Parts: sequence; structure tokens; C-alpha cells
Amino acid sequence: MSDSPSPLADPHTVFDPATGRRDVVVLGSTGSIGTQAIDLVLRNPERFRVTALSAAGGRVALLAEQAHRLGVRAVAVAREEAVPALRAALCAEYGSQPLPEILAGPDAATDLAASECHTVLNGITGSIGLAPTLAALRAGRTLALANKESLIVGGPLVKALAKPGQIIPVDSEHAALFQSLASGKRSEVRKLVVTASGGPFRGRTRAELAEVTPSQALAHPTWAMGPVITVNSATLVNKGLEVIEAHLLYDIPFERIEVVVHPQSYVHSMVEFIDGSTLAQATPPDMRGPIALGIGWPERVPDAAPAFDWTKASAWEFFPLDTEAFPSVGLARRVGELGGTAPAVFNAANEECVEAFLAGRLPFNAIMDTVTEVVTEHGVPARGTSLAVSDVLQAETWARARARELAVKATAEARA
Repeated sequence: MSDSPSPLADPHTVFDPATGRRDVVVLGSTGSIGTQAIDLVLRNPERFRVTALSAAGGRVALLAEQAHRLGVRAVAVAREEAVPALRAALCAEYGSQPLPEILAGPDAATDLAASECHTVLNGITGSIGLAPTLAALRAGRTLALANKESLIVGGPLVKALAKPGQIIPVDSEHAALFQSLASGKRSEVRKLVVTASGGPFRGRTRAELAEVTPSQALAHPTWAMGPVITVNSATLVNKGLEVIEAHLLYDIPFERIEVVVHPQSYVHSMVEFIDGSTLAQATPPDMRGPIALGIGWPERVPDAAPAFDWTKASAWEFFPLDTEAFPSVGLARRVGELGGTAPAVFNAANEECVEAFLAGRLPFNAIMDTVTEVVTEHGVPARGTSLAVSDVLQAETWARARARELAVKATAEARA
């Protein structure tokens, strides 16, 4: 463990030394992270320039509007069938002006991640973000990482490629840890404390969660996020993933990473040092702050996000995690300690179960029950061999198929 002031110190120099402006590629531009990043860029044109955008392909009108406003050189969609609609939307935006280059297919975002730029903001949701993450690192780009899943499923692969300072975390929790860790030596860290809002079901027992509906799970009390991430917040799977991510980013053992429930979401995470001091990073809940840190570090972006009004009274609460109602964090620790392909199996099974839940095919509590069974069947990953992308993909394919099988079984039992 290094005693450097920050585990991700020594960031790269700016891409354009003449102007100080950074060229940024935004992956997942029509999602929550992407749209907020673009808002930040448009408010700071002297600092950032977006050169390329990627999206899944479901919101081509928005993607075309973003491309035109930003003047990008390339746009990419994962769904090739979305190209005609995208081209029509671009023609409507650009008129007689030349259109940007259009890339399409499952490798399109990966191609953009390796393109000429200073920073790649990976705001893709899900493990499909792994290939772009690896491509950006291989190309020597600074990686503003909002796609936690790529680190979860391919941790050893990502860490083997990443140079010091190349990854800047964009999750609010890991951005908070990043900043708090800068206040001491790594050998002086006693524990990391990751905060959780508790989601929409904080305080409910497992029995009370049995009849939860998708609309209830999507009603997060604090954050506005995509559906998968929002359900992950309801099950606290997101917090389990963040524990694994914190371990991988900061090389802190799992037994020294805690989770505490903080409903207000003001304190985004904390670092406890050996002298008893605890340093917390706090802002009103707004992802533009972590995004600005990710694409702007080591410089801060003025007024990136709102600050507290200290003239108004407020209450900040902290509660222990209910591990019986929300077993996801404990399971995540287990798969994180197992390593290898176990985190990929955990993540893939969860993605399938969340999809089934949102479609009304799986009860809420059965999400984690099913994921637990898939992880148990997967067993202990083979030791003594290097993890390869093919291993991750194979494990994910098996986990998704098995999760779908078990989900059908769980649904049938629930209706019996």
C-alpha cells in the first residue's frame, strides 16, 4: 500500500497545453450521467470540448441534438438498427451542414473510447462498459469512470492496464473517498465508510418488501437515475458494488470498508484515520460535482454543483445497515473476496433479475434470492490463472442464462 496522498494522484497533463481546454468523449451521453456532463460542458466551454458521443440508440433525437449543440466529430450507437433514425434526426438538426461521422454496433463505443481525446467519461450502464474502459486505458486516455460495473467484473484487467492517475472515479461515494483520502497517508487509513441513502425502502423488514412493485422501487427519495441503477439502490446492490469498487480502487481490505445508511445523502462517504479523525466529503445530492471532478481533476470547476446554505438548519442522520432485509452488501463482500469471475457472475445475475423484476416477472425479494443461488452454484473461481476477458464473458453468459432459468422458477412458485 502506497503512502502517496491520494491513490489516484499524478493525473495526466491537459490535452491542449495552449488553451488548457480538454477534449472529452462522453459514452452514454443520453443517460443520467451523460446529460449532466453535457450540461457541465456547455456551461464551461473554455475548459471542456466534447469531441464524440455514444449512446445505446433508444433516444436518437436527443443524441442528434447533443451532437449539434456540441459540434462533435463523431456519434455512435450500439444498436445498428437505430442508424436510419439517427441519420434523419441529425439531418433535421444540421440542415445543410456536414454531419458528424456515424459509428454503429456493439464495438462503436469501444472505438470512440480509443479515439483522440484527453478524457473518456464512461457513463454507460452495465458490464457492457468493460470493453470501452479497457480501450480508453490502453489508448492512454484519462478515464472518468462512472461505469462501476466494468471495474467490478474486470477488476484485475482494469488494474493491470491503469497507470497512476489514469482513473478518476465519478461515483459520488468514490469521488468523496478520493477527496478525503488526499488528507492523509495511506498507512494512516483505518477504514473507509461508504454511505447509502437506504433507497425508498429504508426501515422496512424483509417481509414488508415482499409485495414491492417496480413503480415503488423506481421512486428513489434522493437521486434521479436510470431504472437499473435505481432498482440497485432499492435492493442496495449498488452499495455492494461500491464496496467492491472501493476495495479495487484504494487497495483497502474488505473488513475495513463499512456501509452506513445516511438518508439525506449529504455526506457521500468518509475516511477514518488511525488517530480517530474522520474526514467526510459533503455536498447537496447532485452528480454534477463528481462529474466535474472526474473530467476536470486536478482542477476544480467553479459552481459545478450547488453548495450548502449554512444559514438554514438541517439534520444529518446515520443508521446501521439492516443486513437481514438487505443482504446484497454481505453477498458482494463475499464475491469480492472470492475474486476471479465471481463479481462478474454476481453483476450479470443481478442485471437479469432486475430486468425480470421491472417486467413484472420476478418478485422484489427474489432478486437477491436468485442472485445468491447463482453465485452459490458458480462456486469458487479457479485460482492460479490470470483472468482474461473471455473468462469474464463466459462467466457472464452462464450467469445470465442461469438467472433467467431460476427467475422463471421463482415466478412460478410465487404464483402457485
